[in-house]
Amino acid sequence: MPDREENAENRASNRLLVKITRDTLPQVKDKYPFIYIERGRLEIDDSSVKWIDSENHVVRLPIATLNCLLLGPGTSITHEAVKVIAQSNCSLCWVGEDSLLFYAFGQTPTADTRNFRDQIRLASDPKASVEVARRMFAKRFPDSDLEGKTLKAMMGMEGYRVRALYEKKGQEYGVGWKGRSFTPGNFELSDITNQVLTACNAALYGIISSVVHSMGYSPHVGFIHSGSPLPFVYDLADLYKEQLCIDLAFSLTLEMAGLYNKHKASSAFRQRVIETDLLGNIGQDIEAILGVKYARSDR
Repeated sequence: MPDREENAENRASNRLLVKITRDTLPQVKDKYPFIYIERGRLEIDDSSVKWIDSENHVVRLPIATLNCLLLGPGTSITHEAVKVIAQSNCSLCWVGEDSLLFYAFGQTPTADTRNFRDQIRLASDPKASVEVARRMFAKRFPDSDLEGKTLKAMMGMEGYRVRALYEKKGQEYGVGWKGRSFTPGNFELSDITNQVLTACNAALYGIISSVVHSMGYSPHVGFIHSGSPLPFVYDLADLYKEQLCIDLAFSLTLEMAGLYNKHKASSAFRQRVIETDLLGNIGQDIEAILGVKYARSDR
């Protein structure tokens, strides 16, 4: 019979985001997009934020170097910790286990409504809204003439492109592909490729939600997606999924040899986020897509 320590290791290997410890804590010199924490408490100690996990391990977090803290189940936080985190311009997101659900976002005190008003103005004007969508599609179809194309036509082009991309990546990495599938609440029923895709997509949504909120925009006002909780986040995520999620999922499938490895998926995804400078690109892309030049980071 396997001992308790072996069982714990097996459970840990099947998780999406690894638990934070002193050994896995990023160095200050690193540009770090997010940390996921669960089942513990965030407190203040000598003006620094410390994380106390369920086993009473204490880790001081470099809040000033983080873009976002993803708070998973079983997390509690003191009033003073929220204050210090907000002053450091680190975002707080409340998420489901392994960040597979996005629940809420803590607004920072520096937020204003200028960018949100522009977003609403563009979304409420049918012609302007389609033009914004056209700029988004132009990033994926740089060699196509999209002038005069309807939103429905461009969405059709995108659907064909993504299906072809899945097939191409399957051939490139020697992975059999039967189609995109995910049943909420049954993560383990999907094949390895789909599990990595679902996990990386969810983490990407959390990061983009944090950036969108921090720049004063709303994730609920989209230009392509509709009828979903976070349409603007989904609009933006489609700009980055090919490299950050789709290519990564197919590249890891054979390495995992039929057994999903949470640590490998999380580590590889974070590395790509850093290498592609996702946090810097999101802000620039939003400005270019919406045609604005006064996002908060520049004021």
